[in-house]
Amino acid sequence: MGYIKSAREIADEKIASLGEVTEEERLNWKYYPEGEKIAATYTRGDCNLTAELSRYDEKVKSYVISGVQAVLIRNIDLPKNDHIKQLNKRAMDGFKTLKGDKAAVENVFSQIRRLFEHYSSQGDQQRKQAYETLKSDFTAKVQQALQQQMGNSIPVNMANINVENQPQFQEEWQKLKNQMDDQYLSYLDEYKQELLNIP
Repeated sequence: MGYIKSAREIADEKIASLGEVTEEERLNWKYYPEGEKIAATYTRGDCNLTAELSRYDEKVKSYVISGVQAVLIRNIDLPKNDHIKQLNKRAMDGFKTLKGDKAAVENVFSQIRRLFEHYSSQGDQQRKQAYETLKSDFTAKVQQALQQQMGNSIPVNMANINVENQPQFQEEWQKLKNQMDDQYLSYLDEYKQELLNIP
């Protein structure tokens, strides 16, 4: 019977195979989370981003900024409500502080603003139309199903049935809404990537 390694021996071998941790990795592990904390505090409006970043020397500042950017980029989202709109503004202001090429940042922001404007105006109209169409189709299906169950001789009164409260309707509406939002999110993801690539 062969020798069976303990979990500790297996773990030690895996660690040894990874090699030594570089100084860059150590700095990233330490300062990236600090940047995330700063960004979380900043998005709540509880700190001055420039002042917080000035506390770090140049050797580690890039790791802190990477953490800040990761949180700020996640806070840019489709403007579905006033809270998200405020987070978007705060995150975008944060990027203006972080990035050196202000003109490139403003160019990406103008694209994002156009996308948000379209989402809020035409997108809102499209969502309302899609909702009404879905409601009408769903009402017709429910009416047809009830007539099949009860027989065509008995009239079905749809006024007593609120299809909007039906779980199946809500599920279909959520799917449809997500499909519509996905179109905007794909553009937004491209813009966010452009933003991250700006020096």
